[in-house]
Amino acid sequence: MTLQTKSVGFKRSFHPLLRNARAQAAEMTIAPGKSEGGPDNRHRGADQWLFVISGSGVAVSRGRSRKLKRHSLLLIGRGDTHEIRNTGSTPLRTLNIYVPPAYKADGDPLPAGRSGPKRR
Repeated sequence: MTLQTKSVGFKRSFHPLLRNARAQAAEMTIAPGKSEGGPDNRHRGADQWLFVISGSGVAVSRGRSRKLKRHSLLLIGRGDTHEIRNTGSTPLRTLNIYVPPAYKADGDPLPAGRSGPKRR
């Protein structure tokens, strides 16, 4: 197995970072008062682990809300619709892990159950 590294800069709203055939990491930044996702947002083929680096917000999934703050870890199950809202006054920055990969290198979603080409 080859070691891979990538600098995490949180400069874009969403950016896939690293992946292999089994998992993928991405960074996400949400500006104050903004949100990502919504009632149609789901990863049909992947679980999402979301770790809050900084900021605060709320996650909404299946009619339930969970507060998010620095060092919160959230699991969004495969196929669950979800929205992440920034309720704070600073950017909400998260590191997201998808198992298996959920996005192409350009950030477009992968079809459910497809891992796409391996990217380094």
